[in-house]
Amino acid sequence: MNLDILAIAAHPDDVEQSCGGTLIKLAEKGYRTGVLDLTAGDMGTRGTPEERLEEAEQAARVMLLSHRENLRFPDARLENAISARMSLALKIRELKPRVVILPYWKGRHPDHYHTSELGYEACFLAGLKKLDPYSEPHRPFKILYCAVYANIQPSFVVDISAQFERRMTALLTYRSQFTACSEGKELFPDEPEIRERLGAIARYYGNLVGVRYGEAFVMKETMLVEDIVALGGRSI
Repeated sequence: MNLDILAIAAHPDDVEQSCGGTLIKLAEKGYRTGVLDLTAGDMGTRGTPEERLEEAEQAARVMLLSHRENLRFPDARLENAISARMSLALKIRELKPRVVILPYWKGRHPDHYHTSELGYEACFLAGLKKLDPYSEPHRPFKILYCAVYANIQPSFVVDISAQFERRMTALLTYRSQFTACSEGKELFPDEPEIRERLGAIARYYGNLVGVRYGEAFVMKETMLVEDIVALGGRSI
């Protein structure tokens, strides 16, 4: 399998909140998109791993993904260990993504920033010829970082105005997480609240580039531009 874009996340429903609109938009353009969830959210207050895996499959269909799987790493105990790096590196060699999307490298949940670190190092290892004699080396061309709750200055914003409602539909397939429930209600927003919250964030980033809804991304390297006349986003 040769994916054009692979998003790597700590838990089911992470990509739906952070870069789901972008994945939908790219799938609509004909690109092969995929998601690797590292854990099944076993330690979460709400829902069972089985429920969350089923919800993730439903969301994958809504997002038009070409591939989605869960590596079943230990939830709330993710660490950048050699065994995890090797497993992820071999999966990257198998899926051969050109672009990898990782969580932003800072965050409240340790699993998120550990996923960022783990994903970057696995992408590097995947390109080493001698890493594994039974698979071909592959190193993604581009690594991007997405953030929905971090206060960041984005490198660029993707216009997801046409994809926002579909993104919300995908997210709300996680009924175990976003329906009204007394268990963990102080931590988990219900459906109206999550709609308002994510709508406000997407509106903010969209406003930065003059569109209704946007998703923000960060790059660590400087972007190469071949045609400055074709640059998007009005200056004045």
